Amino acid sequence: MTDGVDRLVAAGRALRSAAPHRLPGALRRVLRAHWAVEEAQLLLADYGLTVLLPVTSEENGPEPVPVQGSAPGRAFGSQQPYVEGPAAGRARAHLPVTVRGDRLGVLSLTLPAPDRERLAELAELAELLGHEVVVAQRDTDLYERARRKDRLTLAAEMQWQLLPARSCAREEYALGAQLEPAYSVFGDNFDWSASAGRLTVSVTDGMGEGIDAALLTSLGVSALRNARRAGVPIEDQAALADQALYAQYRGEAHLSVLLADIELGSGRMRIVDAGSPQLLLQRDRVLSPVDLEAQLPLGMFDGTAYAAQEFTLLPGDRLLFVSDGVHAVAAPSGETYGERALARAVGNASLLPAADVPAAVLRELTGHRGRPEPDDDALVVCLDWFGGRPAPSGARSCGAGPHSTDPADRHRRNGGDDTEADEIADENQE
Repeated sequence: MTDGVDRLVAAGRALRSAAPHRLPGALRRVLRAHWAVEEAQLLLADYGLTVLLPVTSEENGPEPVPVQGSAPGRAFGSQQPYVEGPAAGRARAHLPVTVRGDRLGVLSLTLPAPDRERLAELAELAELLGHEVVVAQRDTDLYERARRKDRLTLAAEMQWQLLPARSCAREEYALGAQLEPAYSVFGDNFDWSASAGRLTVSVTDGMGEGIDAALLTSLGVSALRNARRAGVPIEDQAALADQALYAQYRGEAHLSVLLADIELGSGRMRIVDAGSPQLLLQRDRVLSPVDLEAQLPLGMFDGTAYAAQEFTLLPGDRLLFVSDGVHAVAAPSGETYGERALARAVGNASLLPAADVPAAVLRELTGHRGRPEPDDDALVVCLDWFGGRPAPSGARSCGAGPHSTDPADRHRRNGGDDTEADEIADENQE
């Protein structure tokens, strides 16, 4: 073993053995002992993705750091280490803390100016830290509390606990999503799940406001997940969720949903349009709505049957799923935020990775609305399609791949190693 590997093994062991709420302290001890780090601060992105908040148990801890225009924010946005200095032999290093494409935050360190090898070790440690935070937050509120610059409403608490990660990536695709208003959202929701050969994405919008909307959406999303995990096609997933909602509300409340299933090997996409969320396709830099057959929202009538439509994604395609809180928003002049304004916003974000697109579109939506607080939930999900390969795929899922969304970079990181070959063999046996 090299010294660097030894250090990472020791660090991983120390982090895994720490009590969940004591992970930051264990991290600082590891960094001091093995990398001569003088100061270390774990910063987590808040729900609105506007600031990075320090993880601390102190009442008056360090101030939040803005995502835009700060050194830690630069590492968070680029998903690459960023080093300030060095000055007087010391440097300030900011390392993205990302788990399988989901951007959690940044690890900021003050230490002797690191060389490339030492910086690579610390970047690897930041990735290990991300995995430990995901596990630790199941047993403590420390990390959830750290992400909040304001108090969540009860409806928003329910919705955020229901959501998957806000971004993920693997060889075939990259996903990103964002909800506004982040601290008081009530009815909109997104969900996704990937296997070796398929990706399912859904966008839902429960009618009503506050707790009523959150309860409706929670039931609908849980019903869709229950049907998906039973292995039935998406049209049957919609029908079973429709039955569950009708049985509970008897048609007095309904859930709009856009439900998509993508075959990763071919890019063949099957989709059910049941309500207000819209789907737009950016192909060859041109954004246009996907022509879908509108069907009834879930829960309106007993025994509604649903049909799926099909089309094929091409490498380089970008899909935007948007709720009516985006495409139907009116400016002070009365003009709705329709296709033209969306095309401008998406065009301005064309060079951004999928994880950054939703927040960029929602920022432009705020400008169109003319006031900071929306009247309705606004949800954007961005899916970048890189192209498939025959299933079973050796690419790691949203829950297993490296944080880079660039396929060439991931190939360099994997280096064609035996581990990936073993994973492919295991999937073939399954």
